[in-house]
Amino acid sequence: MKELQLFTSRGHLLIAALLALSVLQACAVNPATGQGNLVLMTERRELEIGQEEHEKVLASMRILEDEALNAYVNEVGQRVAAGSHRPDLTYTFTVIDSPEINAFALPGGYIYMNRGLLLYLKSEDELAAVLAHEVGHITARHAIQQQARGRLGSAAAAVGGVVAAVATGSGYIGSELAQIGSIWAAAGVSGFGRENELEADSLGAEYLYNAGYNPLAMIDVLSVLKNQEDFNVRVAQRQPTYHGLFTTHPRNDIRLQQAVAQAGNLSADQMRDTDENVFRQHIDGLLFGENTNTPSDRNRYYQDLLSYTMVFPDNWGIRETPTTVQASDPQGAASIRVETQRLQENKEPRLFVRDNMGIPDLQRSEALSQYRLIGYTGVHTNSNGNHERVAAIYLGPRVFVFRAEIADAEQVDDLDRLLLSSIRTFRAIQMNERAANSALRVRYVQVTEGFDWRALAARSPIPQYPEETLRLLNGYYPIGNPEPGEWIKILQ
Repeated sequence: MKELQLFTSRGHLLIAALLALSVLQACAVNPATGQGNLVLMTERRELEIGQEEHEKVLASMRILEDEALNAYVNEVGQRVAAGSHRPDLTYTFTVIDSPEINAFALPGGYIYMNRGLLLYLKSEDELAAVLAHEVGHITARHAIQQQARGRLGSAAAAVGGVVAAVATGSGYIGSELAQIGSIWAAAGVSGFGRENELEADSLGAEYLYNAGYNPLAMIDVLSVLKNQEDFNVRVAQRQPTYHGLFTTHPRNDIRLQQAVAQAGNLSADQMRDTDENVFRQHIDGLLFGENTNTPSDRNRYYQDLLSYTMVFPDNWGIRETPTTVQASDPQGAASIRVETQRLQENKEPRLFVRDNMGIPDLQRSEALSQYRLIGYTGVHTNSNGNHERVAAIYLGPRVFVFRAEIADAEQVDDLDRLLLSSIRTFRAIQMNERAANSALRVRYVQVTEGFDWRALAARSPIPQYPEETLRLLNGYYPIGNPEPGEWIKILQ
């Protein structure tokens, strides 16, 4: 018996030792802070994940077709990254063609900034501050820490509630991330919590200092984003957008002030001599709002009577009636028909497909959640013996019914993916989206004596909140006026 007890004790000791060793192996030194962090991933695997997820982003999100601006953002980003704790990483900076005021980072050196955020920045220092904040997330391996703690999925799930549009109120980014299917990108957009965001600010301020930019630009960017939050909540009654910078810090956060101050103060001869004209030249002419002319939208259909729009596959023919539309492949391999009904009772979309559409045997079914709309989709074999993708999506008092039939049995999988992608583009038409002159662009003008925001807003083509929008674009929200000779942005 004593021998058995001794053996058992030794066994427990062995297990405990193995567990301790496992914990020690999982605790890696944070390359940015020098402290130990719980991680369950090697740097090699981190780089592999970054590459895999970057390819998903490129395949699913619109990249801004402006080589000069992309090159400029990359130049500033590389300058900041060179002064970081992980300068040997290969950093990739990409501008997303989206009106959302947002930026995010993927593991391994991949950083994304939306066109919508660029519009509201006032200088190269502020641009560098946003990029430095995201570099801070990468150098501190915040996403990897989240994954090790099992929080990555919950952070990604929050994306739909946290991220909404400022420029259009559309919530595009949540839908785009859902189509990417990347929990890493979704976690980056939804943020990493107060402590990690503060750490990214602190690291970012240090990287700004090392690159010769003013560390106080980190606080200037915070003010830009905090003004957006105030406007959205108090005036437009929309949700905040940026992933964590202002949702985790009050405007006058003492800890943030201290973190930025620790980076140091640059003397005049240490400060990078940036030409303000260069920043203005790259922003001048930038599109404001949703880009409805991107290549992915070549076959976008608008139903004005029912106030919806969607993108059909390229080169498909479209036939419509006042309440229905059908798009067909030129070779007759597949087609998709959309019709609408009034919702007669409150029931889940899944039950609508089963009961009202009479399809009890739906396969590969899933819930749809896109552009703040809910629905349900799946496949079955229809009365013609063909594979059919069906869906029901609720918009206002109506349910929109999709029937996408595939006649070519040899291309079922490829065509089904194409049809599902088309269904996922269904959304409500945004205000003024189809107006002939709705493509507003930023232009710089110099202020003269007697300038008045109200007078400028009265002449502006901005359809809603013109004065507030102009003030936000220029950093004078809710009060304040520029000096004569100062350059400001207007929209034309």
